[in-house]
Amino acid sequence: MEVRWEIMLIIVGGAVVTMIPRVFPLVVLSKMKLPEWAMRWLHYIPIAIMAALLSQELLLTSADSGYIRLWAALPTVLIAILTRSLMGTVAVGIISMMILRYLF
Repeated sequence: MEVRWEIMLIIVGGAVVTMIPRVFPLVVLSKMKLPEWAMRWLHYIPIAIMAALLSQELLLTSADSGYIRLWAALPTVLIAILTRSLMGTVAVGIISMMILRYLF
């Protein structure tokens, strides 16, 4: 198989373009001391991202799924709050979806 340099440059360029927005802020912010208000603000970013992803997935239902995802999320969130276990939360979510899809 022949290696085409155009394809190799596209792959390397894609890797560099993907890496820059991830590594650059890490390098710059690791050398700076952020104020307390900025640290508090940054603390809520992962929660906001997760809430946006979950609410879109749970509340915007397609015609075939109805509210199965929302019903499966209830025991999953309960287990997540009670146990704080990622493995348990994922397992309960998968099992809940399996049972609900089987029944409905």
